[in-house]
Amino acid sequence: MTAPRITPDTDTLRRLPKAVLHDHLDGGLRPATVVELADTVGHTLPTTDPDELAAWYVEAADSGDLVRYIATFEHTLAVMQTREGLLRTAEEYVLDLAADGVVYGEVRYAPELMTKGGLTLPEVVEAVQEGLAAGMAKAAAAGTPVRVGTLLCGMRMFDRTRETADLVVAFRDAGVVGFDIAGAEDGFPAADHLDAFEHLRRESVPFTIHAGEAHGLPSIHQAVQLCGAQRIGHGVRITEDIVDGKLGRLAGWVRDRRIALEMCPTSNLQTGAAGSIATHPITALKDLGFRVTLNTDNRLVSGTTMTREMSLLVEQAGWTVEDLRTVTVNAVKSAFLPFDERNALLRDVVLPGYDSVR
Repeated sequence: MTAPRITPDTDTLRRLPKAVLHDHLDGGLRPATVVELADTVGHTLPTTDPDELAAWYVEAADSGDLVRYIATFEHTLAVMQTREGLLRTAEEYVLDLAADGVVYGEVRYAPELMTKGGLTLPEVVEAVQEGLAAGMAKAAAAGTPVRVGTLLCGMRMFDRTRETADLVVAFRDAGVVGFDIAGAEDGFPAADHLDAFEHLRRESVPFTIHAGEAHGLPSIHQAVQLCGAQRIGHGVRITEDIVDGKLGRLAGWVRDRRIALEMCPTSNLQTGAAGSIATHPITALKDLGFRVTLNTDNRLVSGTTMTREMSLLVEQAGWTVEDLRTVTVNAVKSAFLPFDERNALLRDVVLPGYDSVR
């Protein structure tokens, strides 16, 4: 007998164990923290009222104006150039995930964007890892344990990706679990950085690549077939290789080899990669058997949380607890963790959490 499909209420959504693979550290600061740190370093913000600043971020992201969207990161990065700023923002990052019911998260950031205050690349990574560890200790003590791994990002429009890849290898036993390449897709192909990806493969380090958001199928093909990505950041435009439910060769390759798609519905609406939550490709791709995962991308910039992303899909796309369970299990299966640790997380935390609401 098939179990009934359960439509969860808000309280249930908050309680559900969550896993997020695609979330940027510099896009998820607390507004009040941005205000306080900006005052400390002498950086001018659009407003010093935390509530107004939060609204400004979302308005800028919703504006469709790329210049305004990019400006949002100017202000968060400005307060992340010191050891103190990195320690605080990293610790708060973990506590905010724990408060949202996240049990596993991967945080990503580009160390090269945080050296204007004089920190070296290793010093940036050390400070962030120390802050994350402090946050995990506090979350565990509060009874809301969360594990957070780090992805270091190379910026595809610059020339330090190999240097960042070397950092990943150096810190692989200190909480850094993988690599990502981010930045403008169009005009900056990932294959320009093959040296970094080849180095990571030689060192047995997993990596994901932003692709299929601002640029179409060629960016996904390049990320998967030339660079060897184990996951794709966003990947919404894989739908261009699907006609009337029939998968093209690239779409079939991505689905059949379980290459995870790190999908971020609210963010995709803001950047124009999707038209609405109801029609977002995540639902159709899930139903076609792709390994889709649900993510926040930039919590401050998008004014979102994992609970909110889940709620939007429930309310506007008809998702149920079973659908949310599917994408959460997908995320844990695709985490850059050893197989036995992924299994333990599923067995001991995620599956019991979903079974409890059936």
